[in-house]
Amino acid sequence: MAAEMEAVDDGDALDAIPLSDPDITAAELDAVAAVMRSPRLSAGGVVEEFETAFAQYVGRRYAVAVPSGTLGLLMALDAHGIGGGDEVVVSPHSFRETAHAVSLSGARPVFADIDYWAGTLSPEKAAARITSRTRALIGGNSNGHPADWTALRSLAAEHGLILIEDSTEAIGSRHRGALVGTFGDTAVFDFSQPSPLTCGEGGMVVTDDVDIAMALRRRRSHRPQERTSVVIGATPPYQAGISDLAAALGLAQLRRLDEILERRRRVQHLYFKHVRSFEGIKDPYIGPDATEVNWLFYLVQLGTRFSRSSRDAIIEDLRLEQVEAVAYSHPLHLQRHYFDLGYRRGDFFVTEKVADRAVALPFHAHLDEDRIAFIVATMKDASINVGAGAAIY
Repeated sequence: MAAEMEAVDDGDALDAIPLSDPDITAAELDAVAAVMRSPRLSAGGVVEEFETAFAQYVGRRYAVAVPSGTLGLLMALDAHGIGGGDEVVVSPHSFRETAHAVSLSGARPVFADIDYWAGTLSPEKAAARITSRTRALIGGNSNGHPADWTALRSLAAEHGLILIEDSTEAIGSRHRGALVGTFGDTAVFDFSQPSPLTCGEGGMVVTDDVDIAMALRRRRSHRPQERTSVVIGATPPYQAGISDLAAALGLAQLRRLDEILERRRRVQHLYFKHVRSFEGIKDPYIGPDATEVNWLFYLVQLGTRFSRSSRDAIIEDLRLEQVEAVAYSHPLHLQRHYFDLGYRRGDFFVTEKVADRAVALPFHAHLDEDRIAFIVATMKDASINVGAGAAIY
């Protein structure tokens, strides 16, 4: 790698550094190959095995495999009876646009601002958005940082609301020692890239409520032997299952999850080593109740003198050096669909401030120290062109 860095200095191109890169070993290849040699590729026994193993991992009674976090949340809202005329309080700050499921369900998404440090839904600001039409709160573990689940659970109980946990970005993180996915009445995970656990595309909904689990399964799909049943047919399904191929990959990744997360933690430590000397940015924050945080990306916050356009210029400079980086994130309330609901820039000051200056850097187990040093050095050079010396906060 050192020779490669020298080649860059001589004007040669560095191999592209992707934003994410799945941690795949022979174990995953063998698991998928076994399904490929079997008589069944569609949803079958391997999906059921994946569901059982994932429920045990999280510590929930039931797990239902789905094609994506968005579809999982949509089905969860439906299973809880949430739809037209209802309101759901949700954060506008998310890389994965899982919250779109609220609109797809027919309910109205009511945004509430976030905590500046953690990037998660603020319980105090959520409380101010509750009305007589509110049916649920959706809290998200943004970029892997757990939300304030103690306060959100108390708020939901006080108002008789359903609490749904969006854990699409945070597998393996812990709040006060408990794994994410254990706090909501229902919790949703996503296994598409860049999740540490990936099966290409897929997700999981977990719950301890047998009625919700049954409702999720009815809405997900009908088995071939059930398709002529009048009773089963009373609930039209989304036909939203995953294949045994995807489940085999996900199951193999789940068995290696501790190893995968530990490899990513080593990368995190290397980033911190090189970022801490960069006065223009704020390193990712870890709150006092966050026992463990497993980041989706290595997210850095530019100083207050940097503008949104300078953030974009830094990302472009990184891309010119073949480093894939992205803005995290484009606030939901500023997207065209939510303009139609009356939201405008200025509605959620903290979300907009954070989003305008947040940069997600490549984060995966295949990054070594030379590459991380190159990423951070490139970002430093880019920042000099747009406002070096900015205050961290």
